[in-house]
Amino acid sequence: MSNIKKAFENGKAFIPFITCGDPDLETTAAAVRAAVENGADLIELGIPFSDPTAEGSVIQGANIRALNGGVTTDKIFALVKELRSDVKVPMVFMTYANVVFSYGAERFISTCHEIGIDGLILPDLPFEEKGEFLPICHKFGVDFISLIAPTSEQRIAMIAKEAEGFLYIVSSLGVTGTRSEIKTDLAAIVDVVRQNTNIPCAIGFGISTPEQARTMASVSDGAIVGSAIVKLLEQYGKDAPKYIGEYVKSIKDAIG
Repeated sequence: MSNIKKAFENGKAFIPFITCGDPDLETTAAAVRAAVENGADLIELGIPFSDPTAEGSVIQGANIRALNGGVTTDKIFALVKELRSDVKVPMVFMTYANVVFSYGAERFISTCHEIGIDGLILPDLPFEEKGEFLPICHKFGVDFISLIAPTSEQRIAMIAKEAEGFLYIVSSLGVTGTRSEIKTDLAAIVDVVRQNTNIPCAIGFGISTPEQARTMASVSDGAIVGSAIVKLLEQYGKDAPKYIGEYVKSIKDAIG
């Protein structure tokens, strides 16, 4: 059984996203632990990339700060290995195909398995091109997590049928970032997903308030929040983990 399924066994799952190395890896580790202590069910860790095409200005800024601070993929692998001494919830990487290519796909994914990373999300990789990585993920027991966007339409069923770990449903067109309202008919998308797979699905992009998270979790199996958490890291720096813990608790309480 995929370890990721455990994140969805205790009611609705809350999945916070944290950019590794912003402002530094020690703060990343503290933020992850604060999130888990306050109810996070799965942690999505961003490996910084110089051209993060799916990201809005908030997470772009975090990528730049982390890279300028000297973070590397190897340092992030060491961070995860250390976190795994006490962090038991599933963890996945979100990064870009070029990061994996440049490291060496087999070397990257085999290391994910060794350090306890449960899944991989590559938002710039079209579903039809996942064959570049999928066999290697299967070889090492790392779930390749697919995304479904509002524009996926007739492809939703196809993507759902081949889903692993969980399905990441993108709430809105455009890049990541907080939104005042989300108008996509997400219930209709989730309905097609449910008809084609029993893999859980969580909604991300644009969620920032407990009310939005509650709404998204009411039609799916969980909510993903990134920019709102990264904003706390930008605002409070090394002191951010305390505020991230409080924020995660407010979201988790809201979605139940």
